Amino acid sequence: MKTDKTFVSLPFMLLGVVFCVCLIAANILETKQVTLGPLELTAGLIVFPVSYIINDCLVEVWGYRKARLVIWLGFLMNFLFVAFGAAADALPGAAYWTGEAGFHAIFGLAPRITAASFAAFLTGSFVNAYVMSRMKRNAPKGQGFSLRAILSTVAGESVDSLIFFPLALGGVVPWQVLPVMMLTQVLLKTLYEIIVLPLTVRIVRLLKRIEGEDAIDDNVRYGFWRIKDL
Repeated sequence: MKTDKTFVSLPFMLLGVVFCVCLIAANILETKQVTLGPLELTAGLIVFPVSYIINDCLVEVWGYRKARLVIWLGFLMNFLFVAFGAAADALPGAAYWTGEAGFHAIFGLAPRITAASFAAFLTGSFVNAYVMSRMKRNAPKGQGFSLRAILSTVAGESVDSLIFFPLALGGVVPWQVLPVMMLTQVLLKTLYEIIVLPLTVRIVRLLKRIEGEDAIDDNVRYGFWRIKDL
């Protein structure tokens, strides 16, 4: 018989699936450069912040332990996607096929960019989850979700940018330009979180009502390797 520790509900599973889809989609969308007014951005901006919003929901409803499981699952699915894409890119294209350059532009990610992306994602996601969890533990009766959601996003996105941009683009993009790019990404992704916050609050309330859960992480161990600790 399964215990509550191993049981995964439908809402939790659906959020985990969407989390993984967002990370994989971001890989593809990041290859498109877009211009919005004076800003030079990547199309990944429209989907990547959703992973942080889902992260917030997971910690708020089910706690840090289960959020940690989904973060590692997202990392694994992202890794598999990149690995499959690299394998397909390495296969010789048919003589009549004219899409080689476009396919390579999307799936032929440089090892440097891939490593920077993985490191930034893991660190930023865990920082986001940690801040959410600790703030809720210290809040009276777990109140203040909106503030936790915003501050955890600022923390997670800041760490993500501090890792990704220097590792992936240092020496390619002028060093004096990198701080502006990093700050712009953090501000825009945080603004994204604020804009959709009313919807996020409603989703969290609905999930708590459906699940009968409102986790507060007492006595949790925050080591990110403790995947089996649910």
